[in-house]
Amino acid sequence: MFLFLSELAADMATSQTAWRIPRLLHVAAFVIILLCPAFLMAVAASQPADAAESATLTIQGRVIDATGAPVPDASIIPYLDGKPSLPKRQTPGGQEFSTGQKGLFVVEFTKDVKTIVDGEWSVKITRSGFAPTDPLRLNIHDQGVENGERRFVAQLAATLERTKGPAFWIALGVFILVYVTIMFELLHRTLAAFLGASALLLITHSIGTFHEDFRIITYEQAMRAVDWNVVFLLIGMMLIVGVLKKSGIFQWMAYKSFQLSKGRIFVLSSALCIISAVTSAFLDNVTTMLLLTPITIEIALALRVSPFVFLLPEILASNIGGTATSVGDPPNILIGSYAGLSFNDFVINLGPVVLVTLIAQLVYNKYHYQATFEKSKVQDVDSMVGYLKEKYPITDHSILRWGGAVLLGVIVLFTMHGFFHMEVSVAAIFGAGLAILVTRTDMAELLENDIEWPSLVFFIMLFIVVGAAEHTGILQSVADAILKVSSGNITATILIVLWVSAIASAVVDNIPYTAAMLPIVVFLNRTTPGAESGVIWWALALGACFGGNGTIIGASANVVTVGIAEKAGYKITFGRFFREAAPITIFSLIISSIYLLLAF
Repeated sequence: MFLFLSELAADMATSQTAWRIPRLLHVAAFVIILLCPAFLMAVAASQPADAAESATLTIQGRVIDATGAPVPDASIIPYLDGKPSLPKRQTPGGQEFSTGQKGLFVVEFTKDVKTIVDGEWSVKITRSGFAPTDPLRLNIHDQGVENGERRFVAQLAATLERTKGPAFWIALGVFILVYVTIMFELLHRTLAAFLGASALLLITHSIGTFHEDFRIITYEQAMRAVDWNVVFLLIGMMLIVGVLKKSGIFQWMAYKSFQLSKGRIFVLSSALCIISAVTSAFLDNVTTMLLLTPITIEIALALRVSPFVFLLPEILASNIGGTATSVGDPPNILIGSYAGLSFNDFVINLGPVVLVTLIAQLVYNKYHYQATFEKSKVQDVDSMVGYLKEKYPITDHSILRWGGAVLLGVIVLFTMHGFFHMEVSVAAIFGAGLAILVTRTDMAELLENDIEWPSLVFFIMLFIVVGAAEHTGILQSVADAILKVSSGNITATILIVLWVSAIASAVVDNIPYTAAMLPIVVFLNRTTPGAESGVIWWALALGACFGGNGTIIGASANVVTVGIAEKAGYKITFGRFFREAAPITIFSLIISSIYLLLAF
């Protein structure tokens, strides 16, 4: 090589100047071509083969609690050789990966193969309300080349244990304070729930930013805790009712109800209760009370009695009737979906006890309100019928035709929501928009006058407060107590689930309580001899639905009816509701206890 280059240089020195530059370029190219392979081989020889090859490591798994229920929002922190190692692919807006609503998580790394194979990989899992895990070692599995990329996978299943830290006690304290404030009417129930929810969020996003033990419920978790299906259902049905109200239909129905009952107040009250119960079995009880409350108020005004005499029995009958089917009450919707129970399963197993309970309620109404019924007795029925007929005619037949057709279509969609896999709120809000369009009603006027905004805000804020109770393990503590006390005895389990569910549903909204109990009942069904018939599911359904009658905030239908009555100038206090509703609630639970123990 040296000799060749020397001769080439001498030849270039004797050549003409015009040829020197091109020949020089040729020589340079020749040298580069000759030396590059040797250089690349030397570099490659100086490095391990695996170090130059990058690959993807995927860590995936599921996090559950001691009962087998998924744990959402748990932070997943990968460790490499004992040190936290966050991947470049972060979750949007966050610095840590977390589990989803089903407790599942996926974390991906891009590393060189040597680091993945030789490194010691582990994962630490933390979440407020649970004891953090020690770093859990991972076993890495080589999946080979997939789509031109080397892939490694590690799988993990972890169980977290509940702890009662600062978040638990703060959430419990706020919950009790909100409930006591509502119960003794120290503040308006909407303001009490509003302050409680905002306080929990403020603590989470101030102190909780620096110390995880004070993360009670984040803003994102609060939004998930709100049952928007209920909220949008209420908005849609309130708008539809507002449109129909302009036709005079509710006043006219009040007149017809009085005419058909021939002035007998008990018969009129019983008819309204039966209509409420039957309608709630096929619609949901919230929608039923939205439709019946305006009619009931008009009837009470015509008879010059307090609407409470009719409204409270209707609320109770609505919650009782809604218990009979899988679509009548939100807890039943949750149970049916989770346990795979059909519409007919609910009717066959709960229909008899619902019917007996409804009859018991009518008898209770007869004796409890006898004095009021006698006082409100109309002497000249014919004259009152003529007066009501003249005062309450249909004022706009066009709105009635179009609005009624839309309402009928919405009801049909309600009954078919399982077939379409469509939330009932979708049908309600679409129907509301369509009703406003075809009747040319003023949208702004409806939003201002016919939406019960205080009730909606109360629902949203109460969902957040109860969501914090669920997130921090308060509801889980109730469920754990049931497991501990029942000790595998089927009779004890049935009675405990029934009565504890009823008490809890009277204190908190029955929707989040039922959701928290679902995995507990699955565990009880597996471990309790005699539970194969599904009796514990029916105990949960009866307790959650009947228990919702206990207080003014126990069920969504209660809150909506009370809000509409209050807006019309008839306030129903927490204490009066409890005094009037407690006896029939207890009767219904006694009947349910006997039924469950004898029938199953």
